[in-house]
Amino acid sequence: MTQSARPQHMVTRFAPSPTGRLHVGHGWSALLAMDLARARGGSFRLRIEDIDGTRSRPEHVAGIVEDLRWLGIAWDGDIVFQSARLDDYQSALERLKAMGLLYPCFCTRADIAASATAPHGPEGPVYPGTCRGLNDAHRASRIAAGHPHAWRIDMAQAVARAGPLQWHALPFPPNDDAATAVPAGPLAAGDVVLARKDAPASYHLSCTLDDAAMGVTHILRGEDLRPATDIHRLIQALLDLPSPLYVHHPLLVGPDGRRLAKRDGSIGLADLRAEGMDPRRLADDLRHARFPIGISLGSA
Repeated sequence: MTQSARPQHMVTRFAPSPTGRLHVGHGWSALLAMDLARARGGSFRLRIEDIDGTRSRPEHVAGIVEDLRWLGIAWDGDIVFQSARLDDYQSALERLKAMGLLYPCFCTRADIAASATAPHGPEGPVYPGTCRGLNDAHRASRIAAGHPHAWRIDMAQAVARAGPLQWHALPFPPNDDAATAVPAGPLAAGDVVLARKDAPASYHLSCTLDDAAMGVTHILRGEDLRPATDIHRLIQALLDLPSPLYVHHPLLVGPDGRRLAKRDGSIGLADLRAEGMDPRRLADDLRHARFPIGISLGSA
C-alpha cells in the first residue's frame, strides 16, 4: 500500500456484545485499539453490538462502560448502538436479495449437525446447502405459513459476481509500512447466515455495515476472527463499501490453554477492580504484555 493510499485520519473501534462483563482480554484489545488511534492522531470509537435479543442485557451495557472507564479507556463521539441501525441492515439485505444472492433457510442447528455431508470450514460445520435448491413457490409458502427462517448468502454466486478479492493486513504490532495483500477466500465458509432467525442481522453483515458507516479505517481484533475477514471483504465488494486495514492480534489464554471467554467465567475487569487492583498499573502491564497470573498469549 502506497503512502497516498493511506487514510488521512485513522479511526479504530472496540465493539463488544452486552452478553456479560468484560474480561482481561477485552480490556487488552480495547487498549490496543485506542492506543493505535491516539498514536496517529486519530479517533477511537465504541460500538455496542446489542441486537442479540436472547442474550443482550441493558445491565451489561452499563457494566461494559464502567469497566472501560475504570481501565482508563476513553472513546470519541457517542456510543454507537446496533439496535439503532436496524433500517440500514434491512436495506442491505434487500439489496442483496435484489441481486439474487440470498435465500431463506428453514433448517435448524440439529438439521445441519445431522447432515453427514456437512464439511468443516474455518468457522465450523459448513452449511450443506439444503435449502438452496428449494423453488420459489415452496419458499414463499413456508414463509407465508410463518415458518422460522434465516437468510443465507449463496456464496458461490456471490463470489462469482464479486470476482477475485483481497484485503490488506498489518502485522501485530501494527506498522503501516508493512501492509500485505491477503487473497480473500470466502468460499471456505459456505453459505453463511446474514440475517438470523432470532436477530435482524448476523455478525458478518452488521459488523461490516457498521464499520463502513462509522468510517473505521483500521480494524484491530482477535486472530480468531481472521477467517471472518474473508466474508466481510466479500460483503464490502457486493455493497460498494470501503475495505479497512486489518490487524489480528493474538488471543489471551487461561491456565488450561483455552482462550478467555465470558461463558467460562474468565478473569473479569470487575473482579480485578473488586480485588483492589490499580487500574493504571493494570493498563500499563497490559500495554507491555504483562498479564495477570494464569493468563498468557496464545500461539498464533
